[in-house]
Amino acid sequence: MDDRDLLARLAQGPASGDRLAAEAGTTRAAIWKRIEALRAAGVGIAARAGSGYALEHPIDLLDAQAIQDGLSPAARDALAGLEVVWSIDSTNSELLRRSTNVRKADVLLAERQTGGRGRRGRAWASPLAAHLYLSVARHFGGGLARLGGLPIVAGIAAAEALHASGHPNVKLKWPNDLVVEDDAALRKLGGLLVEGGGEHGGPVRAVIGLGLNVRMPAAFAREIDQPWCDLATLGDARTRNAIAASVLSHLLPALSAFDREGLDPFLARHAAVDALAGRAVVLHQHDGNRNAVAEGLAPDGALRVRLDDGEVRVVHSGEVSVRIRGA
Repeated sequence: MDDRDLLARLAQGPASGDRLAAEAGTTRAAIWKRIEALRAAGVGIAARAGSGYALEHPIDLLDAQAIQDGLSPAARDALAGLEVVWSIDSTNSELLRRSTNVRKADVLLAERQTGGRGRRGRAWASPLAAHLYLSVARHFGGGLARLGGLPIVAGIAAAEALHASGHPNVKLKWPNDLVVEDDAALRKLGGLLVEGGGEHGGPVRAVIGLGLNVRMPAAFAREIDQPWCDLATLGDARTRNAIAASVLSHLLPALSAFDREGLDPFLARHAAVDALAGRAVVLHQHDGNRNAVAEGLAPDGALRVRLDDGEVRVVHSGEVSVRIRGA
């Protein structure tokens, strides 16, 4: 009985440590250690007198076949393979370690990441069986310059998937944050990380990672130092398998379209999900901070801003961090 089997057993109903130990062919002390490890990973497990261990909330485990069954025909056509793993350092890191030479998408999802990361190397909290942690590896033509537009394309696709699922307030905060508009505030719902490499004028291989908050465990929520949101708070009762299938049904065809046509067709679509347009922002750069107003995207996916003195500038994600002024 591995950890997945243990959770599946608890999903059937409460069970004592003695019963679980007998079913697993191990000791009660070993079961206790595994329960404690699962709790530390973010799973709510109560110990109740007279009934034993019980899940505090229904468990929602990922299933590769269920996700594939929920994909749109266009997403299935764009898919090379889809795998779910239990625990991994990072889905992005694992796909970067693998090699592929096809123009279709390899998709990897994990129940837990022990070394999840976001933009600029920031840690990404990854509690077990709570959120979506998925990465897509794919080859693209057009050279390394193409990679700059990928966070925009992936973010648009993810936001559009959530719009189609009844969440019109989900927006993309340039360059790679999925946020929920809550009055004047923006609450982080997810994030994207694009990594890869290749030749300047030849094919490139990119890995697009997406972390999406689904049901945030209370213990992890207390550690977050910025406004956040999850799909459960928005009233989304879908399984994570259904959410993953919906996101991939938008994302994989979008990546295929980007490979064929580039960024230009996505610029108009970005306007509908732009969280920054018209907002007063602060640009954090290596030489200091500047106040500006965001004015949408430049043709290459960079952010166009108007400084307080009226000067219009274009800034790129590698050289600036953008914050809402006053937030």
